[in-house]
Amino acid sequence: MRITFCGAATDVTGSCHLIQTANHKILLDCGQFQGGAAEDAMNYQDFPFNPAEIECVVISHAHIDHCGRLPLLVKRGFKGAIYASSATADLLEVMLKDSAHIHEQDADRKNRKAQRAGRPMVEPLYTAEDAEDTIKFIHPVLYDTLFEVNDEMKVVFNDAGHILGSSIVELWVSENGETSKIVFSGDIGMTDRPILKDPVRIKKADYVIMETTYGDRLHEANPISIEKLIDIIAKTTQRGGNVVIPSFAVGRTQELIFELNKIYDGSGSMHDALAGVPVYVDSPMAIEATRIFRENAQVYNDEMKEFLMRGDHPLDFPNLHFTKTSEESQRINIDTKPKVIISASGMCEAGRIRHHLKHNLWNPKSSIVFVGYQAEGSLGRALVEGTKEVTLFGETINVAAEIYNLQGFSGHADRDGLYSWLCGFEKMPRAIFLVHGEMESKRRFAEYVKENKGWDCEVVEGFDTYALASGTNEFTVEPGVTAEQEFASGEEIQKVRSRIAAIHSALEDVLYNTTTSIQDCITPEDLAKIKNIVASLEKDTLDLGASVSK
Repeated sequence: MRITFCGAATDVTGSCHLIQTANHKILLDCGQFQGGAAEDAMNYQDFPFNPAEIECVVISHAHIDHCGRLPLLVKRGFKGAIYASSATADLLEVMLKDSAHIHEQDADRKNRKAQRAGRPMVEPLYTAEDAEDTIKFIHPVLYDTLFEVNDEMKVVFNDAGHILGSSIVELWVSENGETSKIVFSGDIGMTDRPILKDPVRIKKADYVIMETTYGDRLHEANPISIEKLIDIIAKTTQRGGNVVIPSFAVGRTQELIFELNKIYDGSGSMHDALAGVPVYVDSPMAIEATRIFRENAQVYNDEMKEFLMRGDHPLDFPNLHFTKTSEESQRINIDTKPKVIISASGMCEAGRIRHHLKHNLWNPKSSIVFVGYQAEGSLGRALVEGTKEVTLFGETINVAAEIYNLQGFSGHADRDGLYSWLCGFEKMPRAIFLVHGEMESKRRFAEYVKENKGWDCEVVEGFDTYALASGTNEFTVEPGVTAEQEFASGEEIQKVRSRIAAIHSALEDVLYNTTTSIQDCITPEDLAKIKNIVASLEKDTLDLGASVSK
């Protein structure tokens, strides 16, 4: 077995990892490189493999840096299955269509300039038609469900708590009579956050591929960031300015809506400070993503489920306005009344946010509030680092607005969160590969793990290949248990009983018969089947509950 790191190996974006045996080749993620011109140019390069030889892609979540080159993969010959959690599958359709639209717009803009200058025309990275072709290959799978991707590999998606549908991937690979297990972290979320559940802890792995976005720093507490945001909104609007929040359309936008809903629907000084301030979500993709959030109650945490069951959806409140059309978006900046504008993209590299920055960056009364990671080379990173001048739509804009960076809203675990997740493994994996982080972040996290846990981590520094089945890099596979034996181990019996007991009372009779059929002597294969059935029942029941509460 071999692992080739084809993206997110030297920095954060472009997540893509090739897993191959003598008989099979699959990908973990196929993401787009994001940042400046140099990162964008990497998207047009050839893949370091033949797309037609890839059997399937396993997607951790729907952020573009993890899925954004799927249409290009299809365009260049891939015809296999794309596996994703059920919520991620819903989001992929929205994200890939929007990404294609951006690429087409970008190519059109460049071609207008090229035509005037007599330069050659360019083609978009991919088109809306390529995105539509890609969507046909998507196969949704529920969390905590064991499924085969080929005769040697089996997969389970576990909740990563990063965005809706985000997954930690368990991959069992059987080759030459031996079974080894890879755990791919995807992007690990923070604990005790609104809307989503905490990241699942995994106990066993032979090999771990782990993100380190914030491996060298700590976030401030989320309540502190919320208080700061409210203070910024109150201060900015009272002096007649706008609060512009560049926000990722999936994840951060919905969390912001949730937190603002609690204040707008509440009482007290914070409510009084914001009572008359309108909030605009100006992103068609964010609007569609919010709709998908509403339709996936099965992945909500208990707080969100309680809201739903009492008939109050926490992703809506009276002062909240969703703007779909370009005309509605333009009217936001014509209106002189102070307001909050939440718009994508989160790194300010594309989308309507760039128009809002053009209209507000020069104004000392306004504030720009960043709530997510800003990649090297991006406009957002430049603003966070204090640039005094930017170019937008060919016009030089002086930066006079106040710039804030509230990391308490980050969807990524910080150093301590990453370390805590890694400590969930009962013993040291044979190799821990650190990816999806800037080099300093990866190195400092590796040092922290070594100092505090005594475990060695491999800092991936380029698009390298590691041979796991031989002696290469001293990483060798040892015989392991089967996927069914681990997925349905003895301790899982009590977990299944507890999950069955928690399902809606309308299924009580059926579930009682199922529960009593589970015995301690049940085979791993049979228990794995029952766990898959229970996962399906949980989703169907929660979908019903969400529909009833609307």
